[in-house]
Amino acid sequence: MGWRCGGLRWSPDGGELVWRDGGRERRSALVYGRELGFRAVGERHCAGVRGQPCPLGAVVSGRSAGGQCPDCARLDRSRSVAADTVADDPQPYTVYLAWFGPGMVKVGITAEARGSARLLEQGAVVFTRLGRGPLMAARRTEELLRTALGVPDRVPYAAKRAVRATLPTEEAERAQEVRELYGRAVALAGWPESLERADLEPVDHLTVFGLAGTPPVTGVIGELVDGGRVAGRLVAAAGPDLHLECGDSGVLVLDTRLVRGWELTGVTPTTGGGVTVPVRDLASTGTSASVQDGLF
Repeated sequence: MGWRCGGLRWSPDGGELVWRDGGRERRSALVYGRELGFRAVGERHCAGVRGQPCPLGAVVSGRSAGGQCPDCARLDRSRSVAADTVADDPQPYTVYLAWFGPGMVKVGITAEARGSARLLEQGAVVFTRLGRGPLMAARRTEELLRTALGVPDRVPYAAKRAVRATLPTEEAERAQEVRELYGRAVALAGWPESLERADLEPVDHLTVFGLAGTPPVTGVIGELVDGGRVAGRLVAAAGPDLHLECGDSGVLVLDTRLVRGWELTGVTPTTGGGVTVPVRDLASTGTSASVQDGLF
């Protein structure tokens, strides 16, 4: 078995593709403007659970966003705070507002120790923290704000992709909706006493994602297949999505969750034959095509 892709990881410094070969792991940083190309080889295998390999080495569907076999998916979910399966985690949690584009804001929580990583993973263009405290207090606050402000706790990835072409160019304008909702949120009664309020400090990820001035997306790669090639110039990345300028195919989104578990070999745009995997028009994906595995 060769190196298999473990997906995309984010830190405040940018994104990295993770590669695993048995117990070994390496990472390659994303560099905007650089050519990126690969060919999928063989069968796609289960990505395992949180860095641990699948004990069955199960083969999974090329269209699976999770990239996991049923057993690993159940184990992963059993450890998920986002899925409400963990109630006794002692570490502090942060409640936040995340903005993905005009008219698209959500409320959520993340472990304080993760910093802004969870927001980068979700593709939040702007976010602000609302408060910090124990897990259950953060959960109650999330539900209070979701109900009182009329904002969701989940946003479909397809909707996030569609709205990226309409992002305002001015940072203050991008933060405006977050500022308004923050003001309404802190004025609400009923916050748990154990949740410490946070000051308004909008954080903008447009530069980290490379989205300033990038061409609009024209299509979305639907899956990888054995022998299928993807080659183009990396122009932006947000959440799990890579935006690739692929010649006559335009700018395509590659959801790196679809890459997890594949063995890949390198190709170039000139020798690799461009894109030879299924592609959907952006408009045909619909805003309900993917709701982040039902969690976010």
